[in-house]
Amino acid sequence: MRAAFLAGPGDVRVGDFGVQCPRDREVLVQMHHAAVCGSDVHHVYDGFHVDAMLGRPGYPGHEGVGVVVESRAPGFAPGDAVLTVPAGTAGGCFAEYQVVDDLHLVPLRAGADLRRAVQAQQLGTTVFALKRFLPLAGEVRHAAVIGAGSAGTYFLQQLLAAGAEVVVSDLDPRRLATAAALGATRTVLAPRESVVEAVLDATGGAGADLVVEAAGYDACREDAVKAVRPHGVAGFFGYAERLGSSPFPVQLAFTKSVSCLWVCGTQAEPGLASFRQALDWIDAGRISVEHCLGSSYPLEEVPTALAVAREHGHGAAKITIELPAATR
Repeated sequence: MRAAFLAGPGDVRVGDFGVQCPRDREVLVQMHHAAVCGSDVHHVYDGFHVDAMLGRPGYPGHEGVGVVVESRAPGFAPGDAVLTVPAGTAGGCFAEYQVVDDLHLVPLRAGADLRRAVQAQQLGTTVFALKRFLPLAGEVRHAAVIGAGSAGTYFLQQLLAAGAEVVVSDLDPRRLATAAALGATRTVLAPRESVVEAVLDATGGAGADLVVEAAGYDACREDAVKAVRPHGVAGFFGYAERLGSSPFPVQLAFTKSVSCLWVCGTQAEPGLASFRQALDWIDAGRISVEHCLGSSYPLEEVPTALAVAREHGHGAAKITIELPAATR
């Protein structure tokens, strides 16, 4: 099979590999579509990779959909379409085939649009995050989302549905145009404009009830603390900017008594409930994913796709990979 792999830090290649056989409680999936996660970029370029995974086919891709071709897991049979959601440290979906254990598979309904269904992985992580942020924040009348990639736009849509006015900031005007089209109350082009000033202006100086940081920069986490109201919630979804310790505005968070909540580990949620919810919402049209479908690359161009994702997608909210099975 053909598969992309991480040969070393910053060195992504595509090569030939044998197809792995599934063991007990595993299935072999022929991959149709994959998507690039921001964490993939960190694993490739910023030293977050797992040394033992260097050279492994498909790594670090972990957002994928495909069709079961061999199963040794109860509940899954050849021909079943599935969403694959392994932990990012064990991903292998940038490949024609991938072996996944049954704890990290979500069945898709018959006839599901696989190209749209792959977005349920990213959407599911935002559903999982808001299950934690919203109960702590209480009634959210004013919110802000920092970062307008796929995760940011999925947060935006859910917060709008909850009745909030939402300020969205990003570095790219094309992403902000997408956010505006999805209903953002106000968009902020950073760093030329300040999301903190925009939020304070929109709230009469009070600050937002909830600020979701979905960009993964230390400066954005600081802005989240500055923009949230006293006793509000700063929800940190974005990946760490660097290995080890990072600066954080502790004094300001302390004096404002901000609830700072970090979220990770959707793949370990019992029953993979948030991913299932995401699939239902996509099927029902409750969440729009079309804005994440426009920038795609074939398997042979995964190195280029990752490089583009590193440059904020050149304005695209999401980069996807079309695998050979999708074009047959």
